[in-house]
Amino acid sequence: MPAVLFSSRFLFFFTTLPILVSIALYRLDTFDPAHHTADSLVYSNASIPPLINDKFLSGAEFIVVGLLSSPEDIAYHKDSGLIYTGCVDGWVKRVKVTESVNESVVEDWVNTGGRPLGIAFGIHGEVIVADANKGLLNISGDGKKTELLTDEAEGVRFKLTDAVAVSDNGVLYFTDASYKYSLHQFSFDILEGKPHGRLMSFDPTTRVTRVLLRDLYFANGVSMSPDQTHLIFCETPMRRCSKYYINGGRVEVFIHGLPGYPDNIRYDGDGHYWIAMPSGVTTLWKLSMKYPFLRKITAIAAKYGYEPMFMEDAGVLQVDLDGNPIAYYHDQKLSHITTGVKIGNYLYCGSLLQSHIIRLDLLKYPAQNKKI
Repeated sequence: MPAVLFSSRFLFFFTTLPILVSIALYRLDTFDPAHHTADSLVYSNASIPPLINDKFLSGAEFIVVGLLSSPEDIAYHKDSGLIYTGCVDGWVKRVKVTESVNESVVEDWVNTGGRPLGIAFGIHGEVIVADANKGLLNISGDGKKTELLTDEAEGVRFKLTDAVAVSDNGVLYFTDASYKYSLHQFSFDILEGKPHGRLMSFDPTTRVTRVLLRDLYFANGVSMSPDQTHLIFCETPMRRCSKYYINGGRVEVFIHGLPGYPDNIRYDGDGHYWIAMPSGVTTLWKLSMKYPFLRKITAIAAKYGYEPMFMEDAGVLQVDLDGNPIAYYHDQKLSHITTGVKIGNYLYCGSLLQSHIIRLDLLKYPAQNKKI
């Protein structure tokens, strides 16, 4: 009899009780994920290009290993030959680009006191930084002066200033990925599935911040078109990039149904955009996007310290000016790639995970036709 009683208690405490506690936590938790739109749940091969390199890491080189802490975005300054990147410790660092990765040199340039993400160059030599915590910053005087340009619009403060692009007339275009969640909480914004993002502009002459688009789903990377008529911006959970026409404010889809979740998008000056994707579309991602209750369970787990964002098969997609996919560089073992910038014959990639910049020689390790 005691043995039977012990077995019953054991079964209750180690099976039934955890289930009851989980049900209670689920019902009491106020996190309320939304259903995603039908178009965001469509998965096809339409955005898969004919040219593919699915062994990115096999040819990758690692630059300044251990000297960069999560270099999220990177921007190349042609005149100086320097790469600028923002790190999780607040530093905007400069890396000298060389043919040999062993000869690369890192300089601690400016510490914003926040978390620098997007980086672009102003028309008067400034470095414009989208700092997730601080807002939109202007660094001038070769790093001697840091100025806050704007940190709110329409009375709503930025919570996650993300990416920035500069037009030829000096107007800055940037995204606030979420006005509800900070960078440390970004996974909750994606899991909630509600549009908290905005696309905005800042005019340095008038000092006016304008909201161009609101109700965006985690508004992320932004790039100016070469003819200066429109912007391309990314919405991460929707797996799409859209055009915003500066005159008139018209919006149209640029590319959708991406093979991953887009982060930054960069124009290479040679007729192509490069879209970085921190993760490919996995079965778990598909199920989570389709069923809100799974995203709620994931969010509850995250509140107790469990990492909710499973990322793998990251890469960079090359597309033409019309959004037609050309080449895809990715790897099943790669994750958290946030930026892809083409410099010469190399593709340089930033990351939210690594302590270095990743480089791939596009001539030596080209994407190839997999349909042959």
